[in-house]
Amino acid sequence: MTDSVLDALNARPLPAWYDDAKFGVFIHWGLFGIPGFAPKVGSIGDVFRTDYDRAVAMTPYTEWYWNAIRTPGTPSAQFHTEHFGDADYSSFRESFLEGLKSWDPAQWAEAFRDAGARYVVLVTKHHDGFSLWPTGVPNRHQPDWASSRDIVGELAAAVRAAGLRFGVYYSGGIDWTFNREPLLTLGDFMTSTPGGDYLDYAERQVRELIDRYEPSVLWNDISWPTGPKRLYALFEDYYRAVPDGVVNDRWVTASPARNLLRNKIARKGLDAALKAAMARRSPDEQKGIIPQPVPHSSFRTPEYAAFKTIQTKKWEATRGMSHSFGFNRNDTEADYETAESLLTTLIEAVSRNGNVLLNVGPRATDAGIPSEQLSRLKAMGAWLRANGEAIYGAGCWERSDGETTDGTPVRFTVKDGVLNIIPLGSLSGDRVVIRDMDVAGEARLLADGSPVELEQIGPDLALTLHKPPTGFGPAIAVTLQR
Repeated sequence: MTDSVLDALNARPLPAWYDDAKFGVFIHWGLFGIPGFAPKVGSIGDVFRTDYDRAVAMTPYTEWYWNAIRTPGTPSAQFHTEHFGDADYSSFRESFLEGLKSWDPAQWAEAFRDAGARYVVLVTKHHDGFSLWPTGVPNRHQPDWASSRDIVGELAAAVRAAGLRFGVYYSGGIDWTFNREPLLTLGDFMTSTPGGDYLDYAERQVRELIDRYEPSVLWNDISWPTGPKRLYALFEDYYRAVPDGVVNDRWVTASPARNLLRNKIARKGLDAALKAAMARRSPDEQKGIIPQPVPHSSFRTPEYAAFKTIQTKKWEATRGMSHSFGFNRNDTEADYETAESLLTTLIEAVSRNGNVLLNVGPRATDAGIPSEQLSRLKAMGAWLRANGEAIYGAGCWERSDGETTDGTPVRFTVKDGVLNIIPLGSLSGDRVVIRDMDVAGEARLLADGSPVELEQIGPDLALTLHKPPTGFGPAIAVTLQR
């Protein structure tokens, strides 16, 4: 029966809205935004490569603060003692709810719309277990551990009023109110999914999110506590409630093998193998995380990473603008990726059958999005208003990558018989030559519609622009000759 249900799930086509959307906004916002602290240690991959034995407690992700402060000697533990003394993490609840008084969900939604995003995914419960909606599912391990204000519902309404799709993130694999054991290694992290009453709790909460908010995206994190039969029944019910909904790939279910690794001796062996594997990787190889495929998903989710070639399976690159998803008070302008780098991530993803889910990490003290993040959202929006025809609804061409004769990388997308040529940089002068490219047709600059002349020079394609463009990534559209 499970196999037949799985076959039916996998027979569902990818909804067109999601394939066409290309760009979404992720929101990590919660109690962890009150301290808003994580050490500046580079990328998450750097930490697992260089400090494996306590990597989870040293992560650059501020949303993992509660775990980090339970490990003596970490920068987070030192920061907590200096600023909050012996206060428990739960004490941040009241400060977070007080900060909500300044929150304007409509203002957020307008900023995301103006950035060119087509969907928004809110973290509704992260690893700390705090629910951003007045859940009717009691947590007997941490009473009163939910927002009295319906943050999820208010944002869903604002996002939809702005013409965008709304989705929910849920940390199904980790909840520190059910499993309070401090996590240090990747082995600890992979085997920390709670058992017992957590199975019913997590499933009831996700079903509540589906019933109340009908999210277009159901984005689980880490793993899932039940077996496949219950999970596939959940998927069936979700798709009945939201016929054009999508689910991500982080739904690794409970199994005897995973349960075996809860044994500390078995976990030591796993950690030894993982530590050796991490140490062998170069910094470029280990910048982020690519989860393994699961039996059913609508898309895959590389994190602070991306696929380098065109993929048959739809995927979604997810990342923050700095090394953290949640707000980090340590971040300066220099710690954020440039707008050009973030646009490159988007352009490359689209050229290889991907979307981008770009995170914002608001402050929790006043519900404000940091200016460094807003400025990048504005830059994304400005570029997409000029060049969005090459992104929204576009697909993959026969190849994704190209290069000009002066070494500027070029990416390609195609839509309705129009080939889009997007340099990953600015163009100098009125002429550019792309290596090893042979196409013919009528060409124009997308930003202003001015004509572009094409000329074949041996194996290369020369483009002469009547009006040389300024700025990053000017897309050129070629209506291909049939």
